[in-house]
Amino acid sequence: MATQAQAAAEAAAERTPAPDVRLTELRKTYGEVVAVAGVDLEIQPGEFFTMLGPSGSGKTTTLRLIAGFERPDSGSVELGGVDVSSTPPYLRDVNTVFQDYALFPHMNVLENVAYGLRVRGVRKQERNGRAEEALRLVRLEGFGRRKPVQLSGGQRQRVALARAIVNSPRVLLLDEPLGALDLKLREQMQIELKAIQQDLGITFLYVTHDQEEALTMSDRIAVFNEGRIEQVGTPEEIYEHPTTEFVAGFVGVSNVLERQGKRFTIRPEKIEMVDREGDGGETGTIKEVIYAGAFTRYIVDLDEGGELTVMRQNLETTSEQVLEEKGRRVRLEWRPEHTFTIEAGRESRE
Repeated sequence: MATQAQAAAEAAAERTPAPDVRLTELRKTYGEVVAVAGVDLEIQPGEFFTMLGPSGSGKTTTLRLIAGFERPDSGSVELGGVDVSSTPPYLRDVNTVFQDYALFPHMNVLENVAYGLRVRGVRKQERNGRAEEALRLVRLEGFGRRKPVQLSGGQRQRVALARAIVNSPRVLLLDEPLGALDLKLREQMQIELKAIQQDLGITFLYVTHDQEEALTMSDRIAVFNEGRIEQVGTPEEIYEHPTTEFVAGFVGVSNVLERQGKRFTIRPEKIEMVDREGDGGETGTIKEVIYAGAFTRYIVDLDEGGELTVMRQNLETTSEQVLEEKGRRVRLEWRPEHTFTIEAGRESRE
């Protein structure tokens, strides 16, 4: 007979909605290549969740397993608490947006957006109305009669997004959708995508290798490496408190130094470069100066071995002034709370 505590726990579990996506010991191999090596992950309703990692890290294969384009060798994929590991893609409550848009060139924008509804047998008046609403949500009112060739890259991307959301899927999967855009348009679309996701309230699962993209848009990030997840956290947690050396090096720029048998990380912008004498910190010589417009990176050879990268904003200095600093002796200082010791792949406060 269940105790009162057990009954209360069961009642609480029933009231708590299941994650929109739950992956349990998910594994996928191609011959001897292990693409996904036992991934566990939960994504909550309404999250903008990003899978971040370099090429070959397993993030895209994981997305394809969720979409149903691939079958796992073992483990399970759940959507809203339902195991869909063996369910074909067209029966899963997800839609996918790809980098190449995959629009039909012979159809106009409205027809492209309404195509999925047409396949499902939705009557013309209803599907056109829903397609127009989807175009409004992606800020493309009045574009319905145009052909894809008449649109810019950013507009075509938004048409692909409208086509994916017109069915109101539980989860929208986005596979590096901004990769083909130029830098300025990509930055603009990052802001627009986040705003659209917040308006819709749909769970977005985003795949990218671009760290800035992930930090800009995400509620949470999973950092992938060699088929496994290294760390899951908010953008602030991932950047400010990386738990492994890989995360520290991949997300932004991070220094890793070894002193007295310990390895620690410190971000370049957290280091103060001074001329004054003093105790603590590190002393060295500026080896390289890299001027990047708004800021400058300094590579400093340390007297005790190793090197540190320091980042400074160019608030009152010109490129000529910063380039003249090469060869200068400096002391590097930082606050203790900005330093983290890495031990056996994990991290603790110094």
